[in-house]
Amino acid sequence: MKRFGYIATIALFALAATLPLCAQEGCVDSPENPTVVLGLIVGAASIGFVQVRNRIASRRNLKNK
Repeated sequence: MKRFGYIATIALFALAATLPLCAQEGCVDSPENPTVVLGLIVGAASIGFVQVRNRIASRRNLKNK
């Protein structure tokens, strides 16, 4: 149950971080697409998280041998 609370908190902070990106409300002909930019940022962060987690796990495995 603690894990669910942790994940829910992170999800709420991620959603709260997207609120400033909605500054162009009602502008249909906007040249930029904040949703795409946000998706690229979240995707890069998740890939970085997975890589760091794998590096830490591999170092732990090397120390245990």
